[in-house]
Amino acid sequence: MKIRFLVWCLLVFFTAACLLSVETAWTQRGLAEKTVRLHVVANSDSSADQAQKLRVRDAVLKTVSELTENCTNAEEAKREISLHLNEIRKAAETATDDPVGVSLGTEAFETRYYDTFTLPAGDYPALRVNIGRAEGHNWWCVVFPSLCTAATSDALERTAAVGGFDEAETELICGGEEEFELRFKSFEWLQGLLDWIS
Repeated sequence: MKIRFLVWCLLVFFTAACLLSVETAWTQRGLAEKTVRLHVVANSDSSADQAQKLRVRDAVLKTVSELTENCTNAEEAKREISLHLNEIRKAAETATDDPVGVSLGTEAFETRYYDTFTLPAGDYPALRVNIGRAEGHNWWCVVFPSLCTAATSDALERTAAVGGFDEAETELICGGEEEFELRFKSFEWLQGLLDWIS
């Protein structure tokens, strides 16, 4: 009797985790269609290179923000970024003596917890900036909509709305680390299981 109850509890837990994972995966795909992430990779982990990474980040954020200020969706933002990759690279180079590589593509990201929002793991369009050897710690954020600069949750919600996030997507990213840790972990677990099976 106890074994049946234990098996039943495990089945209920597994089913709930799968349903939660499917819902989170669906929402993550919607978020990926509405965002452009920023991925800055430092030359090395030395304190000088890490400080340099932040200067490069600031220069890139300023330039991309100006380029995308009139964009109403991620497709427009990607088009503007793609057309101005050389300009973005030159802006990054003003903050470093190292060579800089800039590209726009799709990257796999782990779940990221920022000060005012959280993004679930998944594949996202990303502007990647490699500094020098690109062997140091990374810096990630979102350049469209400009979530990197939203300092408060109210500003974040307004920025998300401008980017076309619906209520469920805004709630997902603003829910905080504690509220969504199980949700994101179950999603990552299911992704790992599917990767293992295939």
